[in-house]
Amino acid sequence: MTSKPFKVIRGGLDAPLSNRKRTFLSAFVTDTRLMGVVGLYIHWQIGAGNSITSFHQFFYFDAEEYGLETYQSILGDDVIELALIEHALIGGLGGKKIDIDESEAIYLLQKFAQINERFQRPLPENKDEYAFLLESEVKLTREERNEVMEKICTTIESNYHAINYFLMRCFGKDYTAASYLCEGSFPLNVHADIPAATFCMNTIDPYEADGESSYLCESLVEYDNEYALVISEVTVAELKITSLEKRSSFTISATEAAMMLARPEFITIYDIFIGPEEFNKHLSELTINTLLTVHENGRLFLAFNKNNNHVNKRVFRLSEDVHGLYYVTDYGQLLLSAYSITAIHSLEKEVRKSSLDRYLSPTAKYEFKEPILYEFVQSDFEDFNDFIDFIKDE
Repeated sequence: MTSKPFKVIRGGLDAPLSNRKRTFLSAFVTDTRLMGVVGLYIHWQIGAGNSITSFHQFFYFDAEEYGLETYQSILGDDVIELALIEHALIGGLGGKKIDIDESEAIYLLQKFAQINERFQRPLPENKDEYAFLLESEVKLTREERNEVMEKICTTIESNYHAINYFLMRCFGKDYTAASYLCEGSFPLNVHADIPAATFCMNTIDPYEADGESSYLCESLVEYDNEYALVISEVTVAELKITSLEKRSSFTISATEAAMMLARPEFITIYDIFIGPEEFNKHLSELTINTLLTVHENGRLFLAFNKNNNHVNKRVFRLSEDVHGLYYVTDYGQLLLSAYSITAIHSLEKEVRKSSLDRYLSPTAKYEFKEPILYEFVQSDFEDFNDFIDFIKDE
């Protein structure tokens, strides 16, 4: 999973945390380890007497390369700031929040920080606020470590689910998580000739072989701006991977990869009839759980699905974790974009239910054979309809 443009909210402490009395109150972790990323939250009570306050720590972990990638903190209990930072760091992960205890939280932090050391990655800023966690001694038994792994991994619901997560972790060279999905001992590095790669797409075809549930998998992976198509054979028993063999692999062009990844895009356009300041007040109803990127001619809000059910399919696409997009132009248009009829109808319904609906007028609906909104966002056009007319002429 790629890094996201997090919004930074600084809390901070006037005095070093190590000099203050602290009491652990609670912690949770996301069950997204099989996606290669995990979010951790710890809530402390610090100080003594009349100076007691809350201290909130948020950590974002990457299991493939970056380890402890992002850290943010908030002093006090401002619920708006807490909601903003939680969403910025873990809102797009699509997982559940699982309660853990203090020793489990410290264990996880230290475990992921070891990745920073292995790849010589610097730790995030404000290390003085969480250094005491890195220095704390925590010893978990093998059974307790396994319990932690179960907490940070979502429940496997089908063979497709297991295979997609397994291959995703193998191509990411994340063999710790890959082995969690296995039963028995067999080589996991059968794709060692391919560098650590992003698992873009996977198509699974089942067939019966020697009484086992066997599957041929066609995986499209990306690494170093190159694409490869890899054929693997996987067997599964009781939702556990029991063998992995590589059949073949070959590189393909970016154009061929784009054709494989191509999917339709549905766009609905509204004209806006109120000023920017009032519009933004109403817009927050729709975009409270989205990630914002600012562009030259507007703002793009990316809404993720609330779960990772897209992994539990015969045909997996990494991009299907996106629910839809809202693009607000600086020239009075709101564009909704989604990759399925169901999703665009859902976005339109959300608009109709919002207080913003009375200030909008739908003007057009489009269906494209492949995504086009990003081309408009990066263009110099102010009006989407003019952009479409230009494309038609071309």
